[in-house]
Amino acid sequence: MTGDPAMTLEALVGRRLVFGLPGPDLTDADVRLFAETQAGGLILYRRNFESPERLRALIGGLEEALGRRLLVATDHEGGRIIMLNRGVTIFPDSLAVAAAAEPAHAQRQGLFEGRELRRLGVDINFAPVLDVLTDRYSPNIGIRSYGKDPGIVARFGVARIRGLQRAGLSACAKHFPGKGHAPVDAHLGLPVIDSDWAEMERQHLPPFLAAIEAGVDCIMTSHPLYPHLDPAPRTPATFSRLIVEEHLRGELGYQGVIVSDDLEMGAIGALCPVGEAAVRAAAAGHDLLLVCHSETAQRQAHAALLEGYRSGALPRGRLEQSAARIEALVARRAARVDGGSPRAERDGETLARALATRAVTTVAPPSAGWRRRLNGQVAVVFPRLSSLADRITVEPAMQEEARYVREAMAPHGIEANVHVVGVEPGEDEIARAASAAREASATILFLYDAHLYGSNRVLLEALQQSAPALGVVLMRDPWDAEYLAPGGAAVTCYGWRACQLEACVARLVA
Repeated sequence: MTGDPAMTLEALVGRRLVFGLPGPDLTDADVRLFAETQAGGLILYRRNFESPERLRALIGGLEEALGRRLLVATDHEGGRIIMLNRGVTIFPDSLAVAAAAEPAHAQRQGLFEGRELRRLGVDINFAPVLDVLTDRYSPNIGIRSYGKDPGIVARFGVARIRGLQRAGLSACAKHFPGKGHAPVDAHLGLPVIDSDWAEMERQHLPPFLAAIEAGVDCIMTSHPLYPHLDPAPRTPATFSRLIVEEHLRGELGYQGVIVSDDLEMGAIGALCPVGEAAVRAAAAGHDLLLVCHSETAQRQAHAALLEGYRSGALPRGRLEQSAARIEALVARRAARVDGGSPRAERDGETLARALATRAVTTVAPPSAGWRRRLNGQVAVVFPRLSSLADRITVEPAMQEEARYVREAMAPHGIEANVHVVGVEPGEDEIARAASAAREASATILFLYDAHLYGSNRVLLEALQQSAPALGVVLMRDPWDAEYLAPGGAAVTCYGWRACQLEACVARLVA
């Protein structure tokens, strides 16, 4: 199968590029970028989303100006990674979904997400994450994964894929061949993974094999170096023809669309300029190439690719094959949107709360007198999540932290004395929180990543020393459990979406 022979080289090259735009409203510069590069894909980020109506106007306006259909994608993993926060259900993180222990719920989640995203005009969801965790802490994956057991990751991942694709949305399994044990965040630097093929086939590849068997539309590769998989120097999976073309496409027989991760990430920047990266990723066997943020980088990638094909350094035959796969993916959806006006599924929030409730895990059981102490004065220490809202999605109710906490505690008969501290609290904030804890009958700490932020570990230690009774909600990652002193109560729900925190509160104080 080959691409349309009538397509020009410029159109074929553009078809495989996926670009991001800087804002929520279409500009003349946006139209020029897509017209001049003939880019075929648009990836949506938080910066593009002010309301469902403006988002649909952005997509529709760009397509109308270009006179052609685009392939529209976003990262909608649930939990920690949410780009579009209205018109959709905000589900818990994948580690919480697996802890809830029912794959059918993951399939239903995918079905709801697929319907919601199709109403917004999205064609591809870059999810689910099929990376498998290990005992080595992964700073970028963590709660985005379904866990340490490749069988569990495969079952929940496939269930989610089936739900998404049943709703008419293309799923994208990531990050092949698996980076759940990457010691460095690829957004920031270049990870090196020392696993050999035997270890990868035993621990990290099974979920991807299951996704291929289930008919996943797309697979995204990863940026780490795997020196025991491809010994070529300075060759991450993104640039590895051995891993992408020979193994994924050849040995595993994958016939769907292969997608690069963002070529503007720090891992790639540590190796080469973005234009060279685009050429090397194309040569490795990718169909779609993501350049997500900077117009300068996007134009450099386009120019380098075009020159690569014009010079013959990249073969046109494979370009036409990629175009055919992309065209087949576009053809899966006749309409830009399906299902009517943007809205969250009626039962979505119910499912999200059920998943969160089932996922709550008691890390340290409360002492015999804990609940009696909750009848007295209760101090609650909570991080200033609103300070993160310019970088990640924070649910609107949680941006008024003190009010949110009081309302979360009220149904349990607790009148909370709330102390809001920085995500990385300062010395004065820690001192004030410790003072409040000494005066309270019981204290509840919502702990935000003590293993990543030293000031949060100091906060925890200060409260463990000063509070007569302490209950801790491990908010974002469960790995902070190693810092808990004996005698305190602690719970986690593997993330901090509202449904998860409220489920933790219910377990801790009920």
